[in-house]
Amino acid sequence: MTNHDTEAASDTEGHSRTGSEHIFQALAEGRNKRVRKLMQRMHPAKVAALLERLAPQQRLALWQQIDAPMEDRVLSHLRPALCAQLAGDSSDDAAVDPIDAAAPNQLDDVRQAFARGKLKRVGKILRGTHPAKVAGLLEALPPRERSAVWSMVDVERSGKVLVFLHDEIRRTLATELEPDDLLAAVQALELDDLVDLIQTLPPEVSAPLLNASTGRRRQQLESMLRYAQDAAGGLMNTDVIEVRADVKVSTVLRYLRQLDAMPPQTDVLMVVDRQGRYRGALPLSALVTSGLDTRVADVMRTDLAGIPVDTPGTEVARLFQDLDLVSAPVVDAASRLVGRITVDDVVDLIREESERTMMQMAGLDDEADIFAPVLVSSRRRALWLGINLLTAFLAAWVIGRFQATLSQLVALAVLMPIVASMGGIAGSQTLTLVIRGLALGQVQKGNWRELMNRELGISVLNGLLWSGVIALLAVAWFGDWGLGGVLGVAILINLLCAAVAGLAIPLMLDRMGIDPALAGSVILTTVTDVIGFFAFLGLATWWLL
Repeated sequence: MTNHDTEAASDTEGHSRTGSEHIFQALAEGRNKRVRKLMQRMHPAKVAALLERLAPQQRLALWQQIDAPMEDRVLSHLRPALCAQLAGDSSDDAAVDPIDAAAPNQLDDVRQAFARGKLKRVGKILRGTHPAKVAGLLEALPPRERSAVWSMVDVERSGKVLVFLHDEIRRTLATELEPDDLLAAVQALELDDLVDLIQTLPPEVSAPLLNASTGRRRQQLESMLRYAQDAAGGLMNTDVIEVRADVKVSTVLRYLRQLDAMPPQTDVLMVVDRQGRYRGALPLSALVTSGLDTRVADVMRTDLAGIPVDTPGTEVARLFQDLDLVSAPVVDAASRLVGRITVDDVVDLIREESERTMMQMAGLDDEADIFAPVLVSSRRRALWLGINLLTAFLAAWVIGRFQATLSQLVALAVLMPIVASMGGIAGSQTLTLVIRGLALGQVQKGNWRELMNRELGISVLNGLLWSGVIALLAVAWFGDWGLGGVLGVAILINLLCAAVAGLAIPLMLDRMGIDPALAGSVILTTVTDVIGFFAFLGLATWWLL
């Protein structure tokens, strides 16, 4: 050890002893980010001394947290045998092909490295992976492994990873960060991403993020936080380049050259008047192909209307889809330009809406974490299981009204599921079509009668076809033409009722302000089961007995 190293180690001895205790505690708690931060404040000689006196398992765990730039400095202070052992361990950890970071078996690679305690390897894989894929990897891990892998994500990348996580997992992992680490992680986020993060975190966690912002950034954040998360104001960003209609193209080009960089997804510049009111958009393609003396007013687009800040997110997504937009202006009630929405945020909105709809159709709203605690998931699902139980009892009650009929014709019990199943499938087809049409604005008050006639026509044709086929199969099975006729007529009736219910249920729920995807399938199943059983058993009682 050199004299300089000895003096440096001696000067920090008191502080490092306390630091060592903190390191042991953070290591035991799995707070790897804190371990790395504490070791950065220690002299390499003191870190080496700490490694020398640790048990082999603790030594390996601590060594896995030493950053690559510090490794050689620490190794130079270790005895040769231990130095060779740890150096060999580092070479094994470093043997990660960069291509593996995008491989399909990345989850297996991370889990195997974690199981062997090779956290340096985990960190290297994460550093070579896009934040969105790191988020997907974290969501695919069980909670204990998820926390350990999250602790290996570099602080400067943690904010970007949080942006891509589902809300439930985002809240959990954000609270695992040290407050100063979380502040450092979100500093580089774009304003719209930071707003989304603040809106989904608990108040005690999100408040410091807002308070840490100052000046214009603080004003922009507070302005954006006033709007609903799923409205245009909540989707927008304030990184807008504004120009005036009366200036020349040459003036705009000179202004753009003075900027450090263009905001992401910039395809148009926003044209405003002296009061900040939106007047149109100047496409970059028109800017670079126009003459230098051309006025902006002569080449700007006036057909791209501003989107009001309170426009629902679903309507925003529809506008981007219909008009093939990359970005669009957002205006307030006085037509003043307040921001813009970009296509990447709309894509995220569409994905979230589709996932939410799919989960709600199974009664699993907000259960984004597939590894959520058993008690939490059980509580969430219990409500819908209870509702389903009530509907099942209703169907059972209808069957019970015909107990005498069933006791005389056992074949009816064998054929009943066919009636309910055919009606359920036909109804779900109509229900899915109508829910999609409502989401896209294709089903409205003015066209539902035409849609009803169409669905009834489809049900009649399919009902005649399949009721005839099933009736003949029933005759071949049981040798009873009367039984086959009852079955065929019951299926035809149920298919017609299923078409009506599949259209009427989502329309009524939508008018009542209830998401059709949330309750539509439960109500539809009840209707088709009850009508199917009632029609089949009622006809059998009237006709056969």
